[in-house]
Amino acid sequence: MLKKNVLTMSFAPRDNHEAQVQFALERGVPAIIGVLGSIRLPYPPRAFDMAQCSRCLIPWTSNEGMYLMEVDRVLRPGGYWVLSGPPINWKTYYKTWKRSKKELNAEQKKIEEIAKSLCWEKKYEKGDIAIWRKKTNDRSCDRPSSLKTCKGKDTDDVWYNEMEVCVTPFPKVSNNEEVAGGKLKKFPERLFSVPPCITKGLTEGVTAESYHEDSKLWKKRLSAYKRINRLIGSTRYRNVMDMNAGLGGFAAALESPKSWVMNVVPTVAKNTLSVVYERGLIGIYHDWCEGFSTYPRTYDLIHANNVFSLYQNSCKIEDILLEMDRILRPEGTVIFRDEVDVLNDVRRITKGMRWDTKLMDHENSPLVPEKILVAVKQYWVAGGKRNSTLLS
Repeated sequence: MLKKNVLTMSFAPRDNHEAQVQFALERGVPAIIGVLGSIRLPYPPRAFDMAQCSRCLIPWTSNEGMYLMEVDRVLRPGGYWVLSGPPINWKTYYKTWKRSKKELNAEQKKIEEIAKSLCWEKKYEKGDIAIWRKKTNDRSCDRPSSLKTCKGKDTDDVWYNEMEVCVTPFPKVSNNEEVAGGKLKKFPERLFSVPPCITKGLTEGVTAESYHEDSKLWKKRLSAYKRINRLIGSTRYRNVMDMNAGLGGFAAALESPKSWVMNVVPTVAKNTLSVVYERGLIGIYHDWCEGFSTYPRTYDLIHANNVFSLYQNSCKIEDILLEMDRILRPEGTVIFRDEVDVLNDVRRITKGMRWDTKLMDHENSPLVPEKILVAVKQYWVAGGKRNSTLLS
């Protein structure tokens, strides 16, 4: 998919397949440890243009179709759902799977019924693959009267909230041709055009003007970062994380086939993750007082913009820094942007973590109290260490 300029967000549990997410990240592919279980996925409604399950063995018909309803919540109107594996093509494989024809036939029929109730139209089935497309609005959708509709903003409130047996409503439309939630431009134009969630006033406190200003600001800031470290945007930093992504401006400015960015929207910050996805980027909700859903040493570059000021009354600086140290590769780089007093505390702690640091002035003026701290995690082992170069 990356060859087609398509970003994917993969997730898998740590099960009998062991560290498959770690393998993906070491290949330079976006992935997190996760599971479709009882808690809502950490993504906003209408986030993905396509969702696919390849032999993921999720019991789609269980719990009254709740798992398919959660897929529907995060799937954009007009988006596709691809199912590869059981029970598709059960007539060929029922003996291998050691299941009866009757059971598998009933399971596929139930999936078809749930998909229809979700306003999904089946477009294709051949061999082991079946593809459905979610309708662009609910004007031609005939849902059962017994099907519960999820309430308003509850569909956005996902952090530690349990899934429910309810259908996420389509945004209202004025005619049969309109795409619910707004039509997106094609990528890469989509990256800097104003997302529908802003034009429709769905992102609190963000206007088209402030969005454009944010994009200009991060282009300027990224240019300053590249003057500090010429390796930014190169193949040296493949897996990149923005710990406080805001509108995704840093990732949009960095946009390159050589790098991808995990845009993290802290649960204590303004909810802007829909903007990130409508720009064609990927991201996730997270609380930095907790561990991130990844393996150790999986990110090459971390951007921390005002993260410590954001969490100053929530958890300790050292706890967040230790989590950053866990997920950062040896010789990986961190760019901190925060108030000078905060960064002095950060610098003191990172010295004990054996990070090389360099404090720099704000790109506008040395009189600005906000500063930039660049740090490199050294490669070292017990009983000895190897020095690394801070800047290239």
